[in-house]
Amino acid sequence: MGAAVAEVTAPRAPSAKRKSTTLRFLFELEKPDGLLPGTAKLPPPSPEPEAESLIDKIASCNRVFTFADDECVEERDAKAERLGEVLAAVKSSEKQQQPLDHRVMVALVKMVGANLFRAMPPPACPLLPPPDDEEAPPMALAPAWQHLQVVYDILLAAVTAADAKTLRHHVDRAFLSNLLALFASEDPRERDRLKTVYHQLYSKLTCERAFMRRSMGAAFLRFVHESTGPGAERHHCCGVAELLEICGSIINGFAVPLKEEHRAFLARVLLPLHRTRWVHAYHRQLAYCVLQFVHKEPELADGVVRDVLRHWPVTNCQKEVLLIEELEEILEILEPKQFEKLAVPICSRIARCVSSCSSQRFLELASASPGLMEKILPAFVASIESNMEQHWSKCVQQVTASVKSLLEQVAPDLYARCVDALDARRSEDEAAAAVREARWRKLEMAAAASQN
Repeated sequence: MGAAVAEVTAPRAPSAKRKSTTLRFLFELEKPDGLLPGTAKLPPPSPEPEAESLIDKIASCNRVFTFADDECVEERDAKAERLGEVLAAVKSSEKQQQPLDHRVMVALVKMVGANLFRAMPPPACPLLPPPDDEEAPPMALAPAWQHLQVVYDILLAAVTAADAKTLRHHVDRAFLSNLLALFASEDPRERDRLKTVYHQLYSKLTCERAFMRRSMGAAFLRFVHESTGPGAERHHCCGVAELLEICGSIINGFAVPLKEEHRAFLARVLLPLHRTRWVHAYHRQLAYCVLQFVHKEPELADGVVRDVLRHWPVTNCQKEVLLIEELEEILEILEPKQFEKLAVPICSRIARCVSSCSSQRFLELASASPGLMEKILPAFVASIESNMEQHWSKCVQQVTASVKSLLEQVAPDLYARCVDALDARRSEDEAAAAVREARWRKLEMAAAASQN
């Protein structure tokens, strides 16, 4: 038993020192460069040969050619070939669903900016003629389109292949602003490619959509104020139609009820575009945008119609026809009660355009309500009788006669009363004019007697 006690009470042999697991020891164990003791620092990963070769090829395309006669044709053709190879590489990455390397995207954005972003020359054809003008001057085409076309294709392919997160890292607001400025190009091919690219960027960069809408609105307002102010004869409306096409697609996606920001865009940006003399160049796209707003909230029709009437032309017959067609499309959307509120100002304006075949459509809408006919018919009767008696064009007189026949069939008694009232007003005006003329004669005679 004593031996057992001795065995128990005997001191133990000293054991090996335990390793510390405290935070201090761990911090001391790791070096500042993040490497454990005894390990060598590894070299940075070398880029893949394919990516490095593609980056070099993209960088070689940064040189811009003006396609002047003194440039080397071989070098221009070599750049076009390299651009084609870059486009094929980007499309291949898209097909294989492999994201482009970060360094490749940086090189692509730099190359796109070097080739596309440039100062636009003064407009070669500042005054755009109507579409049916046979003597329209030729379009000013970009001489470097051979290269620009492929650059736009590369940009579109890169935007399509990249996800939204990648685009946010490489496409900033300065890049978007520079793209927007390119809509001033007079080459319709460039504007068409640019429209597709800008719309694709809008669909992916959700965080920049508000900025892009504000930028387009500012471009519209600059056009409106510059084209109606001093120096308007040197202005052109290139890019307005393409930007309105983008806006039409955007407006179509607005949720109902509309936000106040969107209503303000209609009132402060879109409607003022009716006032310019070049509205024929973009009216189809503008009318589509306006109709989208009215479709979503029909109560906006009141402000739209009154604004269109306020910008009615005086001598531009082509613009007058376009606005009549736009009003007709708006009224087809409205309920009868809404039309009754707008019938008087609309038909009063249309009465002055009674020589137009479109006026019959408004008369058919107004004839559905007898109360409206009594309010609007006097203005129509005055215009009809004036055209029948005084207008020099036989064609206008024939159209006016057809409108008169329609009105006499719809409301014969009311038409007759309006004619009688018109004759009475004319008689009163003639009597008042005779009285004024007699007074002037008396004054002239008194002045002559005083001089003698």
